[in-house]
Parts: sequence; C-alpha cells; structure tokens
Amino acid sequence: MHRCLIVGNQTLGGPRLAEAVQERLPVEGAEFYVVVPATPISDQELGPGPGSDAGPSLQERAYALARQRLDTAFDQLRALGATVDGEVGDADPLEAARLAHRRFGADEVIVCTLPLGVSRWLRGNLPKKVERSLGVPVVHLVEEPGEVT
Repeated sequence: MHRCLIVGNQTLGGPRLAEAVQERLPVEGAEFYVVVPATPISDQELGPGPGSDAGPSLQERAYALARQRLDTAFDQLRALGATVDGEVGDADPLEAARLAHRRFGADEVIVCTLPLGVSRWLRGNLPKKVERSLGVPVVHLVEEPGEVT
C-alpha cells in the first residue's frame, strides 16, 4: 500500500500531477490525499467581493476558492482511477501539510507549485521545509499556469 499526500493550490489540475498520480496507480492499494491551503492569492484571483461589509471576508472567499479547487482535483484524480480524499487546509501551506499528514499518514508528499519566478511557496522553500518537517520523501512538481485546467 502506498499513501501519497498532495499539496497544491493554483497548480492542481495540471498535466504533471496527473502523470505523477498515474505512475503511482499500479501500486496495489495506492491512496491519495489532497490538501489545498486556503491561501488568499490576490483580490484579482478571488474575484470581486460584495459591495457591503456584510459579505464574505477575504478568508471566507479564499476557503471557497480552495474548496472549488479541491473538488476539481477530486474529479480529475478519480477520472484517472485514483482513490482520493482530502481537505481544505490552513492558509499556511506548511501547517496545512503537517495537519493533513497527521490525519493521513503519508509515505510520500507531492508538492505542486508554480515556477520559481512566480511561486511564493518556492521563495519560502516549501518543498524542503515539508520534507524536513514530515520526514518523508517529497516530490516537487512545477506546473505552468497556462497548463492547469
């Protein structure tokens, strides 16, 4: 049995992640757990907010966007034949990975990011921090924004 934790946000739905999941599917009992940190990307990414103070907060909008991306990832990975579950995680991607790993107990983590010039996660060295913190191998995938569905 192989248990793989996937950490991603804007990059979920990309071809490299689909390929990585397909490579792991032949392992009997392969399971995947996706965590999407509820990290606000920008006001532009979140879309226009309501005109009044009574509307959703930036945090609530970030959660809703992360939930939407999680649902899309479920659809994509299940279409490949994967057994997958997951959650919207903490806004801090390292903390989201830690909490998800505590629940799921992964043998491996896949961290999906944007390219170096664009990715805040890479500027913060997230793949190495996840590897050190969780003590499991980390595979880092870079997805180009235009390749993500």
